[in-house]
Amino acid sequence: MEPEAKPARGRHPLLRRLPLLALVGVGLWLWRATETPEHSLVWRLDGAGWSAVRGLEFQVTGPDGQTLKREEHFFPAAPPSEVTLKVDLPEGSYRALIFVKEPGQPARPPLVEGLTIGEEPYILKTLRLPASR
Repeated sequence: MEPEAKPARGRHPLLRRLPLLALVGVGLWLWRATETPEHSLVWRLDGAGWSAVRGLEFQVTGPDGQTLKREEHFFPAAPPSEVTLKVDLPEGSYRALIFVKEPGQPARPPLVEGLTIGEEPYILKTLRLPASR
């Protein structure tokens, strides 16, 4: 007697899962394509007066004035020549407020900078302290 042959099911198990895998792949691609890109916002500290600074607070606000990003940096000595912030913001125009903190000194008014975010992942801005308080 011959052993009975198994009936062919006609399709490989991977082929049955192929539509599901394709949907998952398309979903992941769409998710990544619609994600807001991350930008490196680099502030170059230029000029005199930065050696006394021990803290910087950065606030990025939208057109309506709502704060979209806030980050503080503290330094045991003079700050580095560049400070970097990572921001996840869509292309557009924003306003940056930079609060400079010096120990034993009255608070300075914030530095206000216009900020335009485009496609470039790296944005360099130069900050200078005003000569007088």
